[in-house]
Amino acid sequence: MGAVPEPHTGWTFLTNHARVLAVIAGDPSARIRDIAAHCRLTERAVQRIIADLEAGGYLSHTRQGRTNTYQIESGTPLRHPAEAGVTVATLLAILAQHDEERTQQPEQARTR
Repeated sequence: MGAVPEPHTGWTFLTNHARVLAVIAGDPSARIRDIAAHCRLTERAVQRIIADLEAGGYLSHTRQGRTNTYQIESGTPLRHPAEAGVTVATLLAILAQHDEERTQQPEQARTR
């Protein structure tokens, strides 16, 4: 897993559900402990969020020994009416693009 982000106070644009989903997209076999640390949530909160995502049809999992491997249902539309027609895949693509750009910026600064 990557570096754990710094703590944040105040409101944010993404929900904890979106954050958990993004972490799982980056590592489908991530442990709940690691997801919780990355998202700055308790393990119990992550368990509830994963249960919500599974109940909503956004996520499923398979058990392999002591490890869960998650499968994101990328064609599932987002829940809010304002995002009608926008799928999980679209959201994750935007977040992945942002992460890619963010990791490239330090490299570009060093090469200048």
